[in-house]
Amino acid sequence: MTDTAPAFRLLPGAPDSPVLLHVPHSSREVPADVREGIVLGDEELARELDHITDSHTAEIAAVAAAAAATAPWRFVNGLSRLVVDPERFPDEREEMLSVGMGAVYTRTTHRAALRPEGFDPQPLLDRYFAPYARAMTEAVAERLAVAGRVVIVDVHSYPTAPLPYELHGEGPRPPVCLGTDAFHTPPALLDAARQAFGGFGGVGTDSPFAGTYVPLAHYGRDPRVSALMVEIRRDQYMSEPGGPAGPGAEALGLALAALVDAVEQGVPA
Repeated sequence: MTDTAPAFRLLPGAPDSPVLLHVPHSSREVPADVREGIVLGDEELARELDHITDSHTAEIAAVAAAAAATAPWRFVNGLSRLVVDPERFPDEREEMLSVGMGAVYTRTTHRAALRPEGFDPQPLLDRYFAPYARAMTEAVAERLAVAGRVVIVDVHSYPTAPLPYELHGEGPRPPVCLGTDAFHTPPALLDAARQAFGGFGGVGTDSPFAGTYVPLAHYGRDPRVSALMVEIRRDQYMSEPGGPAGPGAEALGLALAALVDAVEQGVPA
């Protein structure tokens, strides 16, 4: 665990691209001073990172960016979600608080203690969550100013078998799950994603994970901001948990590029 990784990176695409690939959970980096507040031993922490990290999703997004006819922009989290989870609500709206996994996790994927009882999350929210949210909001606003619309594609992965922390783990676990939002996911965008990922043995919607990320400044307010979450079942491209990527990673990156190309061509209209 080091202090050298940037908290996040905005990687430029084509100047006029409306597409922003968001990769929030691909990193295993935990700054040393944040590590001091985690009660797990080193081996336990490594195992937790194996389970909780969306390994290789940054590489899948990089393949897509290189293969797309018009390169999308990428916003990539440089730190583990065990530091803060930038996709959670930072308050009581977050349903994952019930299992100790709000914006700052206090429990593990197996519901064991991650941080001590009474841990104050506010310093981590101030130091990491707020700057990330602000930068993502600014990235969306800048794409809106240039392209007139933004399509956020949230790139995730999930384990083949449900983990104890999952609140909705009893539902279907298709090779690719598309998370949607009633306001921000137009039917044409969902259809384009189903077509792009149709070659992996099945595409489902909102199970086992639902919803998609939109900065709170735009959430439920700006119809020019479309969004879709792409959740890839990990057996499609890697050995679990936490193992190396296999050949499926490149194929999934090319499928993501096909979705990017569809958006660049006008989806959603």
